[in-house]
Amino acid sequence: MAPKAKKAPAALLKKLEAQRKAEEEEKKREEEEQKREEELARKEEEAKKKEEAKKKKKEEEKKEKERLIKEGKLQTDKQRKQNAANREKTIAMLAATGASVQAYKDDPEMMAAIEAKRKEMASQKDKEKEAALEKQRQQEKEEERQERLMAQQNANVRSPIICVMGHVDTGKTKLLDKIRRTNVQSGEAGGITQQIGASFFPIETVLEKTADINEDMTLQYQIPGLLIIDTPGHESFTNLRSRGSSLCDIAILVIDIMHGLEQQTKESIQMLRQKKCPFIVALNKVDRMYDWKPKNDMPFRRSLDQQQKYVKQEFETRLQNTIEELQAEGLNSVAYWKNRDFKKYVSLVPTSAHTGEGIPDLLLLMTQLTQKHLHDKITLKDQLDCVILEVKIIEGLGHTIDVILVNGVLREGDTIILGGLNGPIITHIRALLTPQPLKEMRVKGEYVHHKEIRAAQGVKISATELDQAVAGSYLFTIPEDASEEEIEKLKDAVNVDKILKGIETQDRGVSVQASTLGSLEALLAFLKDCKPPIPVATVNIGPIHKKHILKTMTMLEHKKEYAIILAFDVHISNEAAAYADQEGIKIFSANIIYHLFDQFTAYMKGVQDAQKAADQEVAVFPVEMNVVPNCVFRARDPIVLGVEVAAGVLKLNSPICTFMEDGSCLQIGRVASIEREHKEIAELNKGEQAAVKIMPKEPVLTVGRHFEATQTLYSYITRDSIDALKASFKDEVDKEGWKLVIKLKKMLDIC
Repeated sequence: MAPKAKKAPAALLKKLEAQRKAEEEEKKREEEEQKREEELARKEEEAKKKEEAKKKKKEEEKKEKERLIKEGKLQTDKQRKQNAANREKTIAMLAATGASVQAYKDDPEMMAAIEAKRKEMASQKDKEKEAALEKQRQQEKEEERQERLMAQQNANVRSPIICVMGHVDTGKTKLLDKIRRTNVQSGEAGGITQQIGASFFPIETVLEKTADINEDMTLQYQIPGLLIIDTPGHESFTNLRSRGSSLCDIAILVIDIMHGLEQQTKESIQMLRQKKCPFIVALNKVDRMYDWKPKNDMPFRRSLDQQQKYVKQEFETRLQNTIEELQAEGLNSVAYWKNRDFKKYVSLVPTSAHTGEGIPDLLLLMTQLTQKHLHDKITLKDQLDCVILEVKIIEGLGHTIDVILVNGVLREGDTIILGGLNGPIITHIRALLTPQPLKEMRVKGEYVHHKEIRAAQGVKISATELDQAVAGSYLFTIPEDASEEEIEKLKDAVNVDKILKGIETQDRGVSVQASTLGSLEALLAFLKDCKPPIPVATVNIGPIHKKHILKTMTMLEHKKEYAIILAFDVHISNEAAAYADQEGIKIFSANIIYHLFDQFTAYMKGVQDAQKAADQEVAVFPVEMNVVPNCVFRARDPIVLGVEVAAGVLKLNSPICTFMEDGSCLQIGRVASIEREHKEIAELNKGEQAAVKIMPKEPVLTVGRHFEATQTLYSYITRDSIDALKASFKDEVDKEGWKLVIKLKKMLDIC
């Protein structure tokens, strides 16, 4: 029991110690809390005393202020404002009247204020005077504009027709969009111009766009405006571009300054030369140069002046590169502001379709050149010159035609004659419509109605029986007193059947169908340029119907691969599509012309590959070879010889023959393998040697018995093998090989 009694006091002591510590900590916390409360109370008391002192001071200041005001030693806010107003009135009066300010000579501040007011009033008077002069100038300008418009109406001058040409994606349509502030380009299939479009730019727009730059040149405007034709840039639109350039008085050739001259750029230059059409170059996309700081719609030279030195250097380098490229094409060119002889040098106008830089320069230069150098060309003539660009269905109007009126006058109610799918169309003009100013004929929108339109203008004509009209043909008016003979002459002039019959076709070939004469010509030009050229059997304009399928079906009997129709931008009737599927006629259709070409090219490649595979079994390449002395390794079945090729090429499976003394031909057999240095090879060329294994036509055929090793060996050819060789492997046979074919034809008596 003694050990248990010893443990109890230790535990108790420990517990008592813990209680003591807890009591001490509690007491300490209470003391700290009391100190905090006392400190807080002291601070509150101090703050209260400060607030009371501040309040007391404020009351004392208020009483002092009231006392000073009462004694007249201090002004109220109202009094200060009134005094300031009176002072301003005094200053204004003294400044305006020029009265003596001697009374204020001891007040420098007042004297300075009067002098400043006098200067301000003088400046204001100058501004008012300048505003009055500006108003007078604007009135004079408006009077001049009205006089100019009246003069233009009385003048015998038409708007020049300007054709925009160049490579695809150089920014031709975008450039016009920038001037019009429209977005035609995004509405084009593939973003590429598919038809020729026309836009009229009134002279007011040209004036507005060129106002800044014309201050230096002071050009007097005489023309009513600019009629601009936007042509396609893709290589397949050569004929459309040609049609556009034949209409125009002057052209804008758009070149991408970053890429220089491209394929269609060179083609456009060639066309313009053929037409003897003057042109200027728009060096577009200057904003693409590194670190170019765009200056929206600014004349180019001003914009260039504000660029960094290294940007100017890059521009000069690219400008010089373009000049050199044009020189390689036989053209002398120079930046337009340096051009002193427009007849000898082509003017280069840097532009940006994105920012509008250089567009004022372009418009002003076009106007200047046409007025100065083409006055005779743009003089109005009485004879009507009108070309149909496009046939369209417009809601509320039905079938309409878009035309370019180059010369003459069209009036509502005129009797017109134009080319139609089923013969000449004679009808009456119901309505003459033009797009809103700065709009494009290809884009739908509100139209302006006219009773009469003078050239040059893009016009939409509404009339009956236009559903069969053919784009690309001419339009004439028929005078009321026209004789039957005169009408017949006009019918011949617009007869589309004669135009189509004039197109060269063949008995066997593909069928081509397009929406316009221009696109039809473009398709035909492409097929002609194919290697080998693709023959054309039939051509048509307009929608595809069952009758067109029936015409194409004749190719199924003669040449199945040509039983196809290439259709550009035309409607295919449901009946025609179903009948074509049933009869195995392929129709390739697209709204983007080069997509159509891609489809057709892929189809023809498949046909050619299949034909080549078939011809490979029949074709025999020409070869002439000799047996190497002492190299008859096996005399019979199979025959193994060491040979050297003297002419042509030896290929596997080639039939081999030789000629006897009497001129008869001995067919030996076919080449089973060609081996050189213990390796099998596919062919043996001129001057090469190898071991050849021939599987004889007759097992008993033996070297030394039926023919000698000293005889020359040849490939055995036939009429069919020659035809197959020509059809699929013509490019694989060299000139010497074809000479050997001719030699073998004579030896084998092949016709």
